[in-house]
Amino acid sequence: MTVLKLTQIGNSVGVILPKETLARLKVEKGDCLYVSEAVNGLTLSPYDPDMEEQLKLGREFMHEFRDTFHQLAK
Repeated sequence: MTVLKLTQIGNSVGVILPKETLARLKVEKGDCLYVSEAVNGLTLSPYDPDMEEQLKLGREFMHEFRDTFHQLAK
């Protein structure tokens, strides 16, 4: 377990993530993290549930029109 301390950053309050935590999350400066509610508290993740839904819809579209895409690729 890692303890994170809240710190003043300008007019906001923020958390500094240690290098090891950033590496485990596979994120770097400028990336987005998402906070979601879980049974035992909050979860911090680089996973965007909205993006997953968009990818699912895109895969369904490509599957539905796979013959058309195949013909266009010729």
